[in-house]
Amino acid sequence: MSTADEFLAHKEKFQLGDLPTESPHPNTTHLSDWAKGDVARGLNVLREVDLDALRRIVGLRREASELFRAVAATLEQGDRIFLVGCGATGRLSLSLEYLWRRKFPASTQVRSLMAGGDVALVHSLEGFEDFPDYGARHLLQLGFGPNDLLIGSTEGGETPYVIGAVEKAAAISRRPPQFLYCNTRQILVDRVERSRRVLTNPRIQSLCLDVGPMALTGSTRMQASTVLMLVIGLALEFGRDVDGAFTVLEQWIDFLARQDVVPLEPFVIKEADTYLANDRTIYASDDYAITVLTDTTERVPTFNLAPFDNPKHLTGSHSLTYLMIPSTDQAEESWRHLLAREPRPLEWPDIHAKTTMEYLLGFDFSRQALDIRRRMLEHSWHHIFHIATAGTRLHLRFTSLDERFDLPGSIPLLDHLTLKLLLNMHSTLVMGRLGRFEGNLMTWVYPSNGKLIDRAARYTQILLHRRGYGDFTYDEIVRAQFACGNELSPEDSIVHMTMRRLIGARPQLSASPELP
Repeated sequence: MSTADEFLAHKEKFQLGDLPTESPHPNTTHLSDWAKGDVARGLNVLREVDLDALRRIVGLRREASELFRAVAATLEQGDRIFLVGCGATGRLSLSLEYLWRRKFPASTQVRSLMAGGDVALVHSLEGFEDFPDYGARHLLQLGFGPNDLLIGSTEGGETPYVIGAVEKAAAISRRPPQFLYCNTRQILVDRVERSRRVLTNPRIQSLCLDVGPMALTGSTRMQASTVLMLVIGLALEFGRDVDGAFTVLEQWIDFLARQDVVPLEPFVIKEADTYLANDRTIYASDDYAITVLTDTTERVPTFNLAPFDNPKHLTGSHSLTYLMIPSTDQAEESWRHLLAREPRPLEWPDIHAKTTMEYLLGFDFSRQALDIRRRMLEHSWHHIFHIATAGTRLHLRFTSLDERFDLPGSIPLLDHLTLKLLLNMHSTLVMGRLGRFEGNLMTWVYPSNGKLIDRAARYTQILLHRRGYGDFTYDEIVRAQFACGNELSPEDSIVHMTMRRLIGARPQLSASPELP
């Protein structure tokens, strides 16, 4: 969406604030305060929100059985499963292919695709997810055929890219595609035309994993992506044994309920202090590189951070962190380790210059990454955050901090998801200490597509109302937001910039908002 007029002409497609996944969670209203003054409480509350979401899934054994049977039948008959998503669901799709290939190195039965191609694992390509035709084109480019099964995942249930791929699969495969989402079916059927098409299509099987609001409002990288990766991963792992899968799920929930997350507190404080001192971190991991990269990448749009630096395509801003895979020597090898396969860029330079292999390989995650970062940011200290397996435990080491966390150890999927939960808690509270959200609203969200433009506008409207300025219309806010967009940098909050612009245009109002 390049202009306010263009967005407003189609705003009803993106005004999704009444969806459960877009609603504020009642238990995290003071999350930003806890991040700054009571990290231990913030960690415990975030863990409880995760546990509540997972417990909701336990009751969906019967509803999930069709997905398990479809996955099992496809694999048993030697056919292929394609996983598609955008943003967080795209990264979970790539992670699930990684786990499959680590278990079955010679198998190509599971293939993944995400909006923007593999490079979007590092940073999203603006606007890609808004185009259903791109999803369909990408699916065909990977060779999806009449005997293949597509599993589409979309946290909200309305992502155009995923819907485009799912509808294309329904038209060409004998296997009905599976469509997984995290909002109640009826609200999507009533509110979102593109979702209604999918959910009422007899050729498409849908599965609702309703987990309610996110811990950080609209941040579906958290609970929604966790349950989607969990259920699809369990289907790939257990096939027809639904009862076995859900027994393992219940055991994992019990394990998480016993796990002490408070030892993360000094790591949260130390990493936040690192950035406040204008220094940098570099996460080092061989065992969990894709899960670590997913968390660090997803901080960018959520908190308007500079994306990972590409040394061959430098911009004016530098990322706070980076990834290093110490066992690899060069960029190509680091990508093969990261994905457990050769990278698959889209090669659509006519649509976006950053879809090419040349651009993708500009990101070097090998052991050379630390030296590259030091040369690039020679006036900053670069602190290494090590994440590795130590026996049956997870080992975190950062400057003088050294801690081990238990892992479930039953299947690699749950080990990676356990780390995901810990990293989501950690990074969210780090950003809270840096003031990158208010209460539980993403005031620094980067409005790179229609859904995020709407989020920023809604959060602006909520905060204006709280400060006594309840008479600004949604359209006024969107226009002001677009006017601010040209000046937006990683040092700015789009919500606060928009508020200042609106209030500054009404000098007759004597009050002024309390903004950072």
